[in-house]
Amino acid sequence: MKRYLLTLVAMLSLATLVQAQQPKKEKEVLLIGVFHFNNPGADLVKTKSFDVMSDKAQHELETITDQIKKFKPTKIFVEWDYDDQHSLDTLYDLYLKDTYFKYVQDKYPKSNFYKQNEIFQLSFRAGKKAGLNKIHAIDVAIDWPYDSVMTAMKKAGQTDLQAEIDNVIKQHGEKDNALMQKLSLTQLLLEYNTMKSRNENLGLYLTTFNKAGAVNDFAGAYSTAAWYKRNLYMYSLVQKLTERNDERVMVVLGAGHAALFKHFIDLDDNYKVVELSDVLKKK
Repeated sequence: MKRYLLTLVAMLSLATLVQAQQPKKEKEVLLIGVFHFNNPGADLVKTKSFDVMSDKAQHELETITDQIKKFKPTKIFVEWDYDDQHSLDTLYDLYLKDTYFKYVQDKYPKSNFYKQNEIFQLSFRAGKKAGLNKIHAIDVAIDWPYDSVMTAMKKAGQTDLQAEIDNVIKQHGEKDNALMQKLSLTQLLLEYNTMKSRNENLGLYLTTFNKAGAVNDFAGAYSTAAWYKRNLYMYSLVQKLTERNDERVMVVLGAGHAALFKHFIDLDDNYKVVELSDVLKKK
């Protein structure tokens, strides 16, 4: 009996050692940063609209979501208020029943949001093709103190910084508008998810707004912290809603959010980013 127990302990110890030496399997996150398809004009950088309802764009969305189906996501996360999940569930249920667009045409005849936004054009389409019965809302509303930052700069006499911020915003808008005039939807999505584009988004707040205010006024840093806070809240929902058996998930957010998500995921050894460019190449 003693020999048996010693053998059992040795086997269990060996099994534990082997398990500990095995690399942790990271969950794959298809991270897609987008421009808002319906362009509500709510973002800091103002851009012209892209016609996502054109035949060409609709064909591209079919192709993109066919490729996402091959990725086999078991959950999709979108930029919708997380405390209004019920409304998103209602809309997605209508989409699964092929009655969504008739419903929104009757209920919101003057609204482009419910017809054109990426949640409905990209995420709902991908979710249905992937056989998912739910799309998960992860947006968290946090006031961003833009007016306080502007006031702090004015009080501190930071006219050069104000001009720098205005110029950066103008350049971003001009660049995006130029891209929308010459690129297809697929090309735009690939462009918005390059390392260069993400780094530009990631550095915007740190290199400009973070400096706003006098030496003893941290309005600028507070605004940057508020932006990080919102995204950390959103990322925490992905962490908490992703279950053990979810090997692949998809996250669709505005490009500014996606830039921070890429940063978070790179620091989180439980996840790794899968790029849209790689998914589109899959045969």
